[in-house]
Amino acid sequence: MEETVITEYARQLMEAHGPSAIAEAAQHAVACERSKDKEGAETWRRVEAALQTMRGPRTS
Repeated sequence: MEETVITEYARQLMEAHGPSAIAEAAQHAVACERSKDKEGAETWRRVEAALQTMRGPRTS
């Protein structure tokens, strides 16, 4: 999947789920890994990474 599509999907997921979007993507990735869907897991990990980039650095 192209990076632009990943980024757009991540943006939509963030709009729909807010701060829990990262956890949502991670849960999908784990589910794919458990079902041996390597490609699906990779896609969800890329979405998760895009979401983390959108969130920006954590502050304490």
